[in-house]
Amino acid sequence: MECTIHWTPGTGMGFVAETGSGHLLTMDGAPDGGGRNLAPRPMETVLAGTGACTAYDVVLILKRGRHDVRGCSVKVDAERAASDPKVFTRIRMHFTVTGRGLPATAVERAIALSHEKYCSASAMLAKTAEITTSYELVEA
Repeated sequence: MECTIHWTPGTGMGFVAETGSGHLLTMDGAPDGGGRNLAPRPMETVLAGTGACTAYDVVLILKRGRHDVRGCSVKVDAERAASDPKVFTRIRMHFTVTGRGLPATAVERAIALSHEKYCSASAMLAKTAEITTSYELVEA
């Protein structure tokens, strides 16, 4: 896996990342750090990537279990250390999983498997952050 990040000087503190799969991702800094607030902060993209990584796992695990999953969203909020490097210290993930006849035990298992075995992003962040999860089921 690779990624190339380019600073775009005309934007202040804007950056464009080109991923190895050929996609572009823009990021920017806060105005108090020289940015113009034109895109997500780099650490926001880390948090978003982690949420997407674990949601991907949950959907895939439920589909492989032949469950009728029709939607999955995860609300992620985090706290960071007060001093540099301002690592994440606490991350809360709340999943909303929609489907027909989804057993709560299957959803709990999918979330646990993601965090214990499959999601490399949350595994890395768990080195500095306490990660907690919760979920709700919505019948479709």
